[in-house]
Amino acid sequence: MGGFGICPHNPLLVEDIQLVQQDCTYTFVAFDDGSVADFFDGQVDRGLRPEHFARIWIHTHPGDNPEPSHTDEKTFARVFGKSDWAVMFILACGGDAYSRLRIGSQPQVEVLTKVVVDYESEFGGCDFGAWQQEYLQNVTASDAFAVGRASRKAPKAPKAPERSETRSSPGWNDNFKGEEAQAIHDDYLINDQWAKW
Repeated sequence: MGGFGICPHNPLLVEDIQLVQQDCTYTFVAFDDGSVADFFDGQVDRGLRPEHFARIWIHTHPGDNPEPSHTDEKTFARVFGKSDWAVMFILACGGDAYSRLRIGSQPQVEVLTKVVVDYESEFGGCDFGAWQQEYLQNVTASDAFAVGRASRKAPKAPKAPERSETRSSPGWNDNFKGEEAQAIHDDYLINDQWAKW
């Protein structure tokens, strides 16, 4: 399945993910054009610009491999190729992630980006029931190998994990040592620079 990352305050801090109506198989997702247009209209009505809601393409892969497929690469080039910047983010079922920033200026630059969950940023809370409802309203899972069988709505989302720590909580980073701890620290410094955007 796929959707758009919404980042109204910082271009690389996704504050929300919006699904649009789509048909999915294990290897393919097709967004409904009308649903995408309605999503864009709704975001503009909220006062957001395309760089706030139409630059981060988020989608999932089955299994443990988050590397982009040939189809992913073609889609990213076709849909986001003329954007001033864009991100392709892939989350594999196993939990691994892939993220690549493409800056469309000349010369064009592409760089892999590290994925970090920023527990210090404020948000309105998690409403897993609303997420499940959005998923069920928008995602139709089709069995690509079934002939003559109808599409089915996707199954219920798994129960959400609990997380109470924040970056400011004592011991939040006890699991990170050495180079990994330094890399996380450096990423937060970079994110602080983006926050001035």
